[in-house]
Amino acid sequence: MARRAFLPWGDPRLRKIAAPVDAVNDAVCALWSDMIDTMYAMPGVGLAAPQIGEMLRLAVVDCSSNKDQPLRMANPEILHTSGKMSEYDEASPNLPGVSAKIKRPRALTVAFLNAEGARVEQDFVGLWATSVQHQIDHLNGRMFFDHLSAVKRRMLLAKAAKLARRG
Repeated sequence: MARRAFLPWGDPRLRKIAAPVDAVNDAVCALWSDMIDTMYAMPGVGLAAPQIGEMLRLAVVDCSSNKDQPLRMANPEILHTSGKMSEYDEASPNLPGVSAKIKRPRALTVAFLNAEGARVEQDFVGLWATSVQHQIDHLNGRMFFDHLSAVKRRMLLAKAAKLARRG
């Protein structure tokens, strides 16, 4: 188990669609372990493999209050979303120092391969739903700020660039 480095914003891999995982094997489980360590060190509530340069459809999420319920997902796919929306402040370690309030469906059903390699369907609500959607966006080459208007997105990216120049 190890903490991994994050790709900096601007790395073209952050805009690529990650490759599906054929099966949950020892290599996938080892990568999930590294991802969980990295997620807890951020601190954060989710991490997708492309954020650390691994172009596989793998994600981890843990929105529990004690940070003791890590969920491992391979090939997550949204099946259903609710019509009700929630708004949370979202950020990414790939673009440090900035965040934005993003509206997403409040609840959803997701199919994925779990840690045992079985295909399961699971419902998520609230912050869990937001984090799962955020990770699936990363797997599809999208960032949280892609949900903002063009003007707000430009302002956020300009602010991030200014922070990066300051060091």
